[in-house]
Amino acid sequence: MCERCEKEAGLVSDLRIQPSRGLKGEITLPGDKSISHRSVLFAALADGTTEITGFLTGEDTQHTARAVQMLGIPVEGIGSSRLVVHGKGLDGLSEPTCVLDLGNSGTGMRLLAGLLAGQDFFSVLTGDQYLTKRPMGRIVEPLRRMGAVIDGRSEGKLAPLAIRGARGKIKALDYASPVASAQVKSAILLCGLYADGDTSVTEPSKSRDHTERMLRSFGVDVREEGLRVTLQGRQRLTTTGMLDIPADISSAAFFLVAASIVPGSDLVVRNVGVNVTRTGIIDILLAMGADLTMENGREQAGEPVADIRVRYRQLKAVEISGDLVPRAIDEIPVLAVAASYAVGTTIIRDAAELRVKESDRIATMALELRKLGAAIAERPDGMEIRGGGALAGALCESHGDHRVAMSLAVAGLAARGETTVRDTTWIETSFPGFGQLLLRTAY
Repeated sequence: MCERCEKEAGLVSDLRIQPSRGLKGEITLPGDKSISHRSVLFAALADGTTEITGFLTGEDTQHTARAVQMLGIPVEGIGSSRLVVHGKGLDGLSEPTCVLDLGNSGTGMRLLAGLLAGQDFFSVLTGDQYLTKRPMGRIVEPLRRMGAVIDGRSEGKLAPLAIRGARGKIKALDYASPVASAQVKSAILLCGLYADGDTSVTEPSKSRDHTERMLRSFGVDVREEGLRVTLQGRQRLTTTGMLDIPADISSAAFFLVAASIVPGSDLVVRNVGVNVTRTGIIDILLAMGADLTMENGREQAGEPVADIRVRYRQLKAVEISGDLVPRAIDEIPVLAVAASYAVGTTIIRDAAELRVKESDRIATMALELRKLGAAIAERPDGMEIRGGGALAGALCESHGDHRVAMSLAVAGLAARGETTVRDTTWIETSFPGFGQLLLRTAY
């Protein structure tokens, strides 16, 4: 039985967490998920062979790698952290003979939709029961304006998506995005590679810029002016030869929060990507009073990298809002855990995007943390969390969401008694081996 079928059939695993006496030592985490997705896509479009090391072996990125392979690009090493991609250039993709299944990966689906919109063939993108509920209209609408013919459920707002590419007819677009979304921006820029003229995306606030950085590393001229990003179409991508992907700061976030809330902790996380568009988690923890330092700063694969040391210190409440939110959107579930242990009332606002992730993360985190005894009130666009009280172990549900599952496991480390998180198989989508590493580090 396939992994997705096992999950949907209920063949799942539970994670049991005992109170920790402190997280100690040095750890190295899997490669960055966002960068891994982009690395295999851009390597496929490049002229020449690219070796990718540190590629995330999670299910989401493996789905993207397999989709690239099904588009006629030779990819060696699928399933491992080292891929060799034999790129065929901007016009080297071929029509797939079957549906491209992206599993649970919203990033994979949205970026591939942009890429496939610029081809001269037909393709279909689908995913699991959760991905097919997530909003796709935000990419379909601008891609249609660029000339692609895209059909889907709810008039293209939901997957599966059937895409008839429009190579040779793709129109450049100057797009004002209603949301700060790296996935929307990236889909439009990928399609813009096949347009004549300049394609631009302007966002209400800056989203993560891994696409811009990686395109530059492949020789593409990408211009930035404030919140506006522009590229000229028909530029060729040239292989970098090798890409070494840093550790994922979104994965590191679980360990940074855990060490901040468990007395006796002193932990170093090695080789973490610290792109400024992703370091909201660090800024927020520092504002909460965390004992956190970045050491040995350097650059890797066009991305800033550092080692992060964190030691236990009592946290205090903060407000998380505005431009901080897109820089920490994936980390807000575990920041809700930090807020539950912080002194005072933490306000999270401007985060309505959390309601359309793998689960409604506002509702699910509020529901599950209440089971542990946290005082949380939902807001339409966030949460209000009154922290400082002791939490007690409980039986919690993941709601099919990897970040919810990992956040609840972290909460259990500082709670009284055993915490059980049910249905944690979904963690494999982004962080293979999380449970074993957490338990080894915390006890």
